[in-house]
Amino acid sequence: MTSTHRPPSRLSRLRVLGAALTALLVAGAGTGTATATTPTTPKTSTPPVPILNWSDCQGGFECATADVPLDHREPHGRTLTLAVVRKPAADPAKRKGTLFMQPGGPGNSGVDFVRNNYADLPAALRESFDVFGYDVRGVGRSSALTCFDDARYTRAVTEAKGVPRAGAFGPALREAAEFDQACVDNSGALLPYVGTEYVARDIDLLRQALGEEQLTYYGRSFGTYIGTVYAALFPEHVRALALDGAYDPVHYADRPYAYDRPQYLALDGAMSRFLDWCAADQATCGFGDGDPRAAFEKLKSDLDAQPVPTANGGLAGGYTLVYRLMFNINEGKVIWPSLGAALRKAQLRDNTSFLLRPPSPASFDFLGPNVVVECVDRDYPRDLRRLKRKVTEFAEAAPLLGPAMAYGPPTYDHQHATACVQWPGERVSRYDGSYRAKGSAPILVIGTTGDPDTPYQDAVALSRKLDNGRLLTFQAEGHTAFGRSACATDAVTGYLVDLTVPGKGTTCADETQPPTSPPTVAPPGTTLGELRNGVNERVEHIG
Repeated sequence: MTSTHRPPSRLSRLRVLGAALTALLVAGAGTGTATATTPTTPKTSTPPVPILNWSDCQGGFECATADVPLDHREPHGRTLTLAVVRKPAADPAKRKGTLFMQPGGPGNSGVDFVRNNYADLPAALRESFDVFGYDVRGVGRSSALTCFDDARYTRAVTEAKGVPRAGAFGPALREAAEFDQACVDNSGALLPYVGTEYVARDIDLLRQALGEEQLTYYGRSFGTYIGTVYAALFPEHVRALALDGAYDPVHYADRPYAYDRPQYLALDGAMSRFLDWCAADQATCGFGDGDPRAAFEKLKSDLDAQPVPTANGGLAGGYTLVYRLMFNINEGKVIWPSLGAALRKAQLRDNTSFLLRPPSPASFDFLGPNVVVECVDRDYPRDLRRLKRKVTEFAEAAPLLGPAMAYGPPTYDHQHATACVQWPGERVSRYDGSYRAKGSAPILVIGTTGDPDTPYQDAVALSRKLDNGRLLTFQAEGHTAFGRSACATDAVTGYLVDLTVPGKGTTCADETQPPTSPPTVAPPGTTLGELRNGVNERVEHIG
């Protein structure tokens, strides 16, 4: 937080006693002790518009900071400083305004998203817009949240199993309670204020600070939920919103188990389709000795029993393998040969396999806020018996990767329920309203049919919930479409620049197919994050 922020008195130390909660569960108790706080509508007083003093920050980018209310219910109270970046339009004569670029997450840096991806954006976007990004509250350079420290997180992911043993739910519940308490201890003053309603209100202040009458916005993955909430709050200020890899907002915020189950199934479905391809093309895949599924199950168990020492002195077990697959399966078919080669290396206990690189401190910087924001945003029932029932159900429904996710420590989406059901903090910044965005300009929703991270049916649902939504479909494996499909990239670009909305039922089917051998450089239309960056630490790249 900035020098202008004086932390309020610390949240009351709501000790989350995981062992006690587990005992209650075993004894048949129905609910935990923590209760959610009903969001309070912010006061009508208008907060001051931030003043952006831009300075050069290399490569033609300009950087600034923006002071926004810590608590939007007190618009003239304490402030929080956001880090922002932009690159002015390449052709001032063609400039139409500012394009907000919002990465996924929650937890990814919007500043890094713009800096890392600007050169790969279509020329029409770079010529027409100042390209703008920022780190949302609680992330990166904007008062980053801390829960587990690096040592504690390292221990959690090292001890986690790719094939959890019977009775894994109780330890998972206790570890999640420890995580929650660490959040209170280390970031308690900020926790109530990082929910998506407040993020959307920050965006509207930034829009005004940039002198824009309306918002032009590209959001991917979790960025689609931020954009959806913005449209719901400020429909009259929407010029163009492209929401790529969309969330079903009602399921995400209000019916979290209905959201979690399809996500488990989507991830396992993508892994299953990869293993089917591997079985059908053993020469290219190189993993499985004729039965990739059996080989994968054995590999998880073998790594649990005897983890592989890593170059930095750590250990990579079955959980490490599952964790890396969870993110890298997002790249789509083009990475399948690389996954086969990496699995074969893991089988040979070769620690140069990118699937045997445990989560690092760079990952933890993303994972902590990822859990916290979702626990603030989402209304999980406080019934521990129901939690156990649902976690067990999801693990059984998604046997390839689901059990490790269900019973692992709080990290990514699939592992949030145990922390969020016990969440001790206030949730005043959670959005709790309609998602119709009545009166908005047309909003473009993009869904990928084989998306392992944001299931396609979520994009369909969002396009129907919006009063003025239009669905664009990408028939492909992998997460999101812009930058991976020339067809989808052209459609999004035309919409953002010229407000040309794709026709109803528009479908793109130009996914890059698996190469005949693992590529050493990123082919056109893909990020191949592992090959480009060494390890995918959720630094988001557009192809």
